[in-house]
Amino acid sequence: MKTTAEIRQAFLDFFAEHDHRIVRSSPLVPGNDPTLLFTNAGMVQFKDVFLGAEKRDYSRATTAQRCVRAGGKHNDLENVGYTARHHTFFEMLGNFSFGDYFKREAIQYAWIFLTERCGLAPEKLWVTVFEDDDEAASIWLDDIGIDPDRFSRIGAKDNFWAMGDTGPCGPCTEIFYDHGPDVPGGPPGTPDEDGDRYIEIWNLVFMQYDRSEDGTMTPLPRPCVDTGMGLERLAAVLQGVHSNYEIDLFEALIRAAAERTGTEDLQAASLKVIADHVRACAFLVADGVLPSNEGRGYVLRRIIRRAIRHGYKLGCETPFFAAMVGPLADVMGEAYPELVEKQQAITDVLAREEHRFGETLDQGMKLLDGVLETLEGNTIPGEVAFKLYDTYGFPLDLTRDIARERELGVDDAGFEAAMQAQRERARSAGQFSVRDGISSDLVADLPATEFVGYDQASLDDAKVVAILVDGRKRDILSADEGADESNDESARSSVIVILDRTPFYAESGGQIGDTGTLSTDRSYFEVSDTRKLAGVYHGHEGRLAQGTLRVGDRVTARIDDDRRAEIVRHHSATHLMHAALRELLGEHVQQKGSLVAPDRLRFDFSHPEPVTPEQIEAIENRVNAQIQANVAASARVMEFDDAIAAGALAFFGDKYGDRVRVLQFGAYSTELCGGTHVDRVGDIGAFKIVSEAGVSSGVRRIEAVAGRAAVAWMQQADRSLRSLAARLKASPEQIGERVDGLLDRNRELEKELERLNQKLAASRGADLGSRAIEVAGVRLLAEKLDGVDPNSLRDTVDQLKNKLGSAVIVLGAVAGDGVRLVAGVTPDLTDRVKAGELVNHVAAQVGGKGGGRPDFAQAGGSEPEALEPALASVAGWLAERLG
Repeated sequence: MKTTAEIRQAFLDFFAEHDHRIVRSSPLVPGNDPTLLFTNAGMVQFKDVFLGAEKRDYSRATTAQRCVRAGGKHNDLENVGYTARHHTFFEMLGNFSFGDYFKREAIQYAWIFLTERCGLAPEKLWVTVFEDDDEAASIWLDDIGIDPDRFSRIGAKDNFWAMGDTGPCGPCTEIFYDHGPDVPGGPPGTPDEDGDRYIEIWNLVFMQYDRSEDGTMTPLPRPCVDTGMGLERLAAVLQGVHSNYEIDLFEALIRAAAERTGTEDLQAASLKVIADHVRACAFLVADGVLPSNEGRGYVLRRIIRRAIRHGYKLGCETPFFAAMVGPLADVMGEAYPELVEKQQAITDVLAREEHRFGETLDQGMKLLDGVLETLEGNTIPGEVAFKLYDTYGFPLDLTRDIARERELGVDDAGFEAAMQAQRERARSAGQFSVRDGISSDLVADLPATEFVGYDQASLDDAKVVAILVDGRKRDILSADEGADESNDESARSSVIVILDRTPFYAESGGQIGDTGTLSTDRSYFEVSDTRKLAGVYHGHEGRLAQGTLRVGDRVTARIDDDRRAEIVRHHSATHLMHAALRELLGEHVQQKGSLVAPDRLRFDFSHPEPVTPEQIEAIENRVNAQIQANVAASARVMEFDDAIAAGALAFFGDKYGDRVRVLQFGAYSTELCGGTHVDRVGDIGAFKIVSEAGVSSGVRRIEAVAGRAAVAWMQQADRSLRSLAARLKASPEQIGERVDGLLDRNRELEKELERLNQKLAASRGADLGSRAIEVAGVRLLAEKLDGVDPNSLRDTVDQLKNKLGSAVIVLGAVAGDGVRLVAGVTPDLTDRVKAGELVNHVAAQVGGKGGGRPDFAQAGGSEPEALEPALASVAGWLAERLG
């Protein structure tokens, strides 16, 4: 029997022997891809390669890709624990050809691997092809010699794949394993195909066409291959079991879950749920996702809480889930070292969430049990499901899960109505498109740009290899071509020049692109930005201010050296600050995004609470101490795995190749980074944090300045301090004491003003009482007061109610460009006249509205000129109301 780890390695080794590059699994959070919630297939990291929008230095690849399907369009969460093969987390084995081999080789590789390397009997395999794919059918039947009785043609629903409604698409061929006649179910393509006898284990996709909006299929010039095979499914077949949860990896996790929950029944479905969910949760946290109430973080929270609830169902009411991280690291840590490296951080995140949910789980279950005892019918009301969500943190699918166990339904429509759009569920949608406006044919023909900017600020003999105007290739560019005469930048064409070599850094890793010039003896191109195109080209974006520029011209490429110097100071300071954050706050700190500009840096990082002023000061001190130590920076290119083993930090969301650049500042900071940096940290000069705030649940943001910007910030702060000191007639050191005195004096004056207003209200009440008139036997006072604040208006109404004993009162005052209104009704009259209705009658005439209790109400308005006639109308309104 092969272990799951051995099967994974055997697959990768097989394709490496056939000239495939082994590419490590990409993170579960797709880099720079807003269309996907999570990485859900092996081809995700190669999307732009398939589209021709990105170039790699290999044309064959193989991966063991970790995937999550638990949110948005691809969501298997509610099936986990109830079927033999559904998971939130799984590993997809794949081999890929980018315009290299096609159907014949792909089919042969699959057949050889399954029958020779894995030892599967050919008579246990069943093959399907797309119904119109005669080429694939011929390969299977004639070349491979598959038994025609174990072969079928299937329609487009199951055997034709597409990236979207338009774009690359093509037929599939699938390989199924036959578990034998003892298992119910029929062959694929038959009415009984949904049974468990024939299980799909491998899908080979042939990207063969480009589908246009009108449905026309145009053959692709370089067709590609994308395959996917679930590791867990293959392991079940090779280990002779029918359920994925019976393979060696899950057996170990299920035993661990049983021990931690005190469960003796190893067949309990809840143990499967826990074993599955700890994999998804641990890998999501390792890839930088933290529990929250939105997006990816909300999906993670749902998975954690579903696992905890299943522990509760097993009778375990004490924390257990975080303790599952250790057993997971034991069985998967060799293949994925990040589980071991981040084991404590992952455990801490799950423990915090477990504690948070544990506090309310018992109460929520008691509420639900109470409802179910008196439930009429077989549906849990939507308002109950919403209360469980809103008060006790039960996601709707957790309530559905509980209902399903008790053979009940949930009023989903009622839940959504009660929700009232409180949260927006994360969705996975959209189509793939060629990014950056660079065509696939150009990517295919053009060599990658050579970057020489680490140690050169200019280059005298760079060659123009491409010119793009609004994404279209051009051979010649004329001065100011595409410029809008109104100087509207939004109307200007996008002009990009690509060189064979360049000193210009293209924006990536948070560092913004360089600016500068490209020049010849007859032309002058102003570079306003440098962008990374297709992953390998440096696109110099800007305008040709003078002359003409042709493909093939040799130019002098010169960056704005002063601007670059300030950028590198901020970039190097970011690395030092990152190290200080991890040192002072903990190793759970991970980068969540960054911006490195010439005048500032911005750094987003995972941390569950605000950074205190004392911690900010300590971070500044650590960074400035490193600057003063003035150690030299060193950069070296290493294999990715060697770099990580050496302690280098990889930044969240970045893409890394097999060989990476490791940037090190002494023993203090070691990170993977392709950016530009200072030669010695003393070149940074100075560092100052200017703000710290939260940007989302569990994510904080620090903004800081370095170099000249730091000096400028401190000088401005000093000017402001001295200006304030001068206004207070104090030294800078005395400002705090002087401000405290002013605040104390202000509080005393506010109290005195309040006492005076109360006296004034009493006086006004005495004076105004005599102006009351009688309407239908009820005393009415409707008056405009000048120079009265809202508190005085309220106090005056109270004084008048006391003085008049029985009355209806409405007072108005002009405040700036608006109107303030108050109305009062004595208790004996509130059954006949409501203060809220009265104040709204007046407010409607002055452009406002209000409300309040039957005996007192307030309102505002925006038309002061209408106040007096509005108050005059009250007598008629009251007469009609009482009549």
